[in-house]
Amino acid sequence: MRKGAITPGSILKAIAEYDQLGRDEFLAKYGFAAALSYVVVHEGRDYDSKAIAGVAHQWDHGRPLRPDEFSGGKDHAVAWLERAGFQVKAVRNPDWARDEIILACQLVMENGWKGLDAQDARVVELSALLPLLPIHAEAERNEKFRNPNGVARKTFDIATRHPAYQGKPTKGGALDVAVLEEFLARPEEMTEVATLIRQGTDTGELQTLPPTDDEVFDDDYSAPEGRLLMRRHQARERNKSLRKKKIASVIQRGGRLECEACGFDFEAVYGDRGAGYIECHHVLPLHVAGEGQTKLSDLALICANCHRMIHRRAPWPTPEELRASIERKHAADRRAAETLARPRRAADEQMPSTGSDIHF
Repeated sequence: MRKGAITPGSILKAIAEYDQLGRDEFLAKYGFAAALSYVVVHEGRDYDSKAIAGVAHQWDHGRPLRPDEFSGGKDHAVAWLERAGFQVKAVRNPDWARDEIILACQLVMENGWKGLDAQDARVVELSALLPLLPIHAEAERNEKFRNPNGVARKTFDIATRHPAYQGKPTKGGALDVAVLEEFLARPEEMTEVATLIRQGTDTGELQTLPPTDDEVFDDDYSAPEGRLLMRRHQARERNKSLRKKKIASVIQRGGRLECEACGFDFEAVYGDRGAGYIECHHVLPLHVAGEGQTKLSDLALICANCHRMIHRRAPWPTPEELRASIERKHAADRRAAETLARPRRAADEQMPSTGSDIHF
């Protein structure tokens, strides 16, 4: 049996049996629980997507899949059903991403660190803006995605976590607290981040940036900028013409294509395969540099490892700062090695001599 190899006809048969037996009896018959995340939509009705996908296998492969043989998420049931041409939608909305919380936190800050009601014009405006952010896929959203009630509730999740709040906090998440603390520590910087997200959404620039192949950062990887500005930042770094100009300018000055942080030289290590290769890093994050014209002096040549370490978490070190950190680590390692070696040498000196020097 090849999991997921289900046809539209077998899915329709599973749906027909679901309708005949009723939801509870159908789920009990095949051992499935009610869907918590996704449902498949057919002729205006919602069906438990994992159960439908699993039961559909019996008409294509002779037996249904058991619940423990696959997942009901995007990698299994959802993907199989969509591949067969069926619409799948989310039962509940996805968690708020950092970019979204940044925009909500800006509202709370401007409101004197107090939550806002669903009828507030600022909440209504943000509710209309959030669906435009290219963070959550359409299949992950339901009809209540970021509606005014949800946005208002998020503002209270943030406001009730403020240090000055005396009451019981509402149910929020660790990311709410993290973004709040960033606003309290760096209000001007975080306000600029929120402004850039809004501007990029209004102009469509952020919406037209597809995810990069190696976009594996989670919500704290690109802090404090958020996923969208990080995506924009990476797009600038991968501008091939800028990278070529930067490399050419270094070579013309008689320089070497070595990492400005650790000194790694691709050609020295890999020979011809590494000749002319090095990655390009935009030193200033978007929230610091803004959307102005990129100058070659804004770019640094670094190796892949140092590039990843710089972007790992905020605040991003400059290549010079990372180099200093590397040098401190190496110096500490040398001192530790010398400390370990010193007692052994002292002990050797105290050993009695042997051979012709021994007298009786």
